[in-house]
Amino acid sequence: MLRKIFPVLLISACCITVSFAQGELNATVRVSTPQLQKNDRKVFDQLEISLRDFVNNTTWTQERFEPEERIKCNFILTISEEQDNNVFRAELAVQSTRPVFGSGYETALLSHLDKDIVFTYEQNQPIEFQVDATDNQNLPSLFAFYAYLMIGMDFDSYSLYGGDPYLLTAQQIVTNIQNSSTNSTPGWRPADGGKNRNRYWIIENLLNPRVKPYRAAMYNYYRKGLDMFTTDMDKAKGVILQSLEEVDKVNTAYFNSMIIQMFANAKRDELVEMWKVAGRPQKERVIQIMTKIDPANTQRYREIGA
Repeated sequence: MLRKIFPVLLISACCITVSFAQGELNATVRVSTPQLQKNDRKVFDQLEISLRDFVNNTTWTQERFEPEERIKCNFILTISEEQDNNVFRAELAVQSTRPVFGSGYETALLSHLDKDIVFTYEQNQPIEFQVDATDNQNLPSLFAFYAYLMIGMDFDSYSLYGGDPYLLTAQQIVTNIQNSSTNSTPGWRPADGGKNRNRYWIIENLLNPRVKPYRAAMYNYYRKGLDMFTTDMDKAKGVILQSLEEVDKVNTAYFNSMIIQMFANAKRDELVEMWKVAGRPQKERVIQIMTKIDPANTQRYREIGA
């Protein structure tokens, strides 16, 4: 697959079309309803099957993925209430991973909980999506957005800014919903939810020029760091530490950006375990950077120096 060897050629986002075949994602999809008592579970079983088929069988890009190259990911849709007839409020947990060369280890690319979801669904309703449509239903748009986000982040980890076409498509989904006359659901507009924490801000951050050094750092972190661990661990960890220095700089240049917190959420455990074995100066610098980026988890990072 070209994403592992050569930089991806940029293509116009508007030229990407969605078709059905074996797709780029190898997704586990679950629909959970722990707080709903009166609803027929068959409706949600059908929804789970439809979403799984939609995510896994859609061809999201023009690249060819071999079966073993498909991106492993998880979607867990937890429905908390039925607001009206067939209108539901929910949360969506999304996670994607990528293999580390020369090992059996899989590293997290994305680990995020989207808490602000409202959608409409009726049993046997088809899950359909078109990139350039302005009146897509919210549920397929939501899953398509995260599919392109996962693919973009995956490509970024193999080639410098290789995820551009797919991140631009995710941005197009956001823009189309903002321009929609029928879709006013939350999470797609700058002010939704407050504190600059929603889908709009995820893609705004990733495509903001101030954050471009972060994406370069992610390429180095994965391709020149983790992928080289089995070849030269000390050199690889040096690259990863330099990547963290760049993340720290982006955090200063674009303080409180959502993508930096998402990085910490995905990489916290990995970084703690990685740096438990290192020289004292390196340990102290990693602790300093990560407690500044992720102060709520300061105690966790202190385990590095314990």
